[in-house]
Amino acid sequence: MSWAYRILFPLLLIPALPYYIWRMLRRGGYGTGFSQRLGFFPKVGTKTPGKLRYWIQAVSVGEMEAIGPLLRQLKATGKAEIVLTTTTSTGFRLARDRYADVADRIGIFPTDLWPCSALAWSRIRPDAVILVEGELWPEHLAQARAHSVPAYLINGRISDKSFARHQRFSRLSAYVLGHFRKIAAGSEEDVRRFRQLGFSATLTGNIKFDVASDAPMSVNERSQLRAELGFGTDPRTMVLLGSSTWKGEETLLIRCVRELRAAGTDVRLLLVPRHSERRTEVATEASASGLSWHQRSTGGAVAPADTIIHLADTTGELRRLTRAADLAFCGKSLPPHEGGQTPVECAAAGVAILYGPRMSNFRDICRGLEQAKAAFKAKDSSELAAQLARLAQDATERSEMGRHGEAWHQGNRGATERTLSWLLDGQSTR
Repeated sequence: MSWAYRILFPLLLIPALPYYIWRMLRRGGYGTGFSQRLGFFPKVGTKTPGKLRYWIQAVSVGEMEAIGPLLRQLKATGKAEIVLTTTTSTGFRLARDRYADVADRIGIFPTDLWPCSALAWSRIRPDAVILVEGELWPEHLAQARAHSVPAYLINGRISDKSFARHQRFSRLSAYVLGHFRKIAAGSEEDVRRFRQLGFSATLTGNIKFDVASDAPMSVNERSQLRAELGFGTDPRTMVLLGSSTWKGEETLLIRCVRELRAAGTDVRLLLVPRHSERRTEVATEASASGLSWHQRSTGGAVAPADTIIHLADTTGELRRLTRAADLAFCGKSLPPHEGGQTPVECAAAGVAILYGPRMSNFRDICRGLEQAKAAFKAKDSSELAAQLARLAQDATERSEMGRHGEAWHQGNRGATERTLSWLLDGQSTR
């Protein structure tokens, strides 16, 4: 199977190269460390006696943020060297900004081609490899088996689409998942799916609960942040957050804000698009709205007073900015989009939550939030707009939803400790 992948993957990659090159140029930043994508990872050097060298791969910003507490706790054992890699340019920047004091080396994950992967392996020489969530790289895992290095999947997740593909291509699925020594899953549903595919999995919980662990801001801190955003300090002003929005969702939120303001409600909109490269497109919509607006990437963090729309088209700020909101809409949840963006940070911040019907990647989380009366799932864009308008007028209900979300989040923490214990169980230094 490994040789079939090694032959077929390059053939499948060639037709897709124009798309990936276009996406790299559009997003920018891919020139940094490009040689590492070909396997030319800087040689890590001699291993420290008594320590295991872990190669941890987190594909992008979301996964990179999620592993923060685990990285620090693993490093604190005094028995680990950490080589941290990522795939995206934004993930690489985040890793360097946040984990320079934790990781012994930070770099770019090699393209999953045999020569590239083999070269990187010869330079890193790990004792264990860890992949995060849906990270399934067949060549990387084949190298782990060839070098007799254990591979672990943490916070394992199988989305609806991925589960269907695993079932359709069962032989390939069995080959890839069979490389893992152990699998730690983030939810009961994920455990069930792994087991249905024929692999045991341990429920350790979702480590993202431990990332969004900051308590809601104090009244003074929150007032200062809202003033910096240009929203003033009047507590009666309602701040709506568009959290990791996708195309079309900004249009709906801007329309809702215009209608609410026309009806006399002081609503401000904090827009945080999922992909910062869409900034020009979203800025055009904000400008066309006729409302006063500010673009964070070009105008700075401090916006003019009386800003109605603050476009936060930057990276790595969502967790802090969420704490300025009274009500949040979680993106990628309205058709034609599918999967959703995480609502965990909104719950941790004590912010009332709304989302559309397509939150399939967070089904268990959303079910828990809805049962806790911390979130509302709209069946379509019309119902979402109606619920948004209703909650904009009801500060008491928003506050109650926020308190329920915070309590739900606190009750679900601890996955990092469970994952670390599961990871270290039975291991020994070489």
